[in-house]
Amino acid sequence: MGVQRLSGMQKQVLSLYRGFLRAARSKSEEERRNMESIVSQEFRRNSKEVDRKNFLYIEYLLRRGTRQLDQLKNPGTTGLSSLQVDLSKFN
Repeated sequence: MGVQRLSGMQKQVLSLYRGFLRAARSKSEEERRNMESIVSQEFRRNSKEVDRKNFLYIEYLLRRGTRQLDQLKNPGTTGLSSLQVDLSKFN
């Protein structure tokens, strides 16, 4: 049994996740723990709720996540929040 190869989109998602964790390291200890918790919760929630074949919505989440990561890298950013989006709009 061989190792399953990741698709390009899966690699992008993992890269974004690692980027969030790296960016959180530059914040204070309390902010870092809070950010890591939110990031982990968001990625886990989306992995369970989003259909793997809903490429349009996954691409939207990647774009939104990339913008959030860019904001998080700003030294003046001290927090992160979560947003719920209605999935039915993307089906």
